[in-house]
Amino acid sequence: MDEEVIIPTISASLQGILHLPDGARGIVLFAHGSGSGRLSPRNQFVAKMLQEKNIGTLLMDLLTKEEEVIDARTLHLRFDIELLAGRLLDVTDWVREQERMASLHIGYFGASTGAAAALVAAAERTDLIKAVVSRGGRPDLAEPVLDAVLAPTLLIVGGDDKAVIELNRRALAIIACEKKLEIVPGATHLFEEPGTLEQAAKLASAWFQAHF
Repeated sequence: MDEEVIIPTISASLQGILHLPDGARGIVLFAHGSGSGRLSPRNQFVAKMLQEKNIGTLLMDLLTKEEEVIDARTLHLRFDIELLAGRLLDVTDWVREQERMASLHIGYFGASTGAAAALVAAAERTDLIKAVVSRGGRPDLAEPVLDAVLAPTLLIVGGDDKAVIELNRRALAIIACEKKLEIVPGATHLFEEPGTLEQAAKLASAWFQAHF
């Protein structure tokens, strides 16, 4: 069952939804930019598909409600990769401190600017993070640390998201660990077209299963 959790970080308390299937070997932490979070239908759809593969999920809002209001006006915090990555690292440490999750493999699923935050955090926690998946992400925003990422990294981009495809190709060339770029035909940036989000979720599930 889903469990509402409050996760303390250095700068804020974050709201999250935790789901731990019985016998799960790993857990995926979701990282997203502004305008998307734990209640997003797209995020919950992907999380459900992971759960069906016996993978735990933790969806959380990396920004507080007050920060979301500010960001809606300034469009600043969604691009504050240092802030987002720092909070993701705090959440990662919190997960490791929980007795029931201490032995689980940890992976990151990032979308939009949250993908950059996930890659920055993975570069910081090379001993812990087992896999990273980016959907419609901006890995280019993590360019200074991409060559330090050791976790196998899957970049998923919509076939009609031309500008982001190119940004992901450039990032892929820098990433030095196991890596792959998957392009989903007919999908735009938000994977709103019929069947495209399901295809992305299947690719993500298979990646995490292979590396947990």
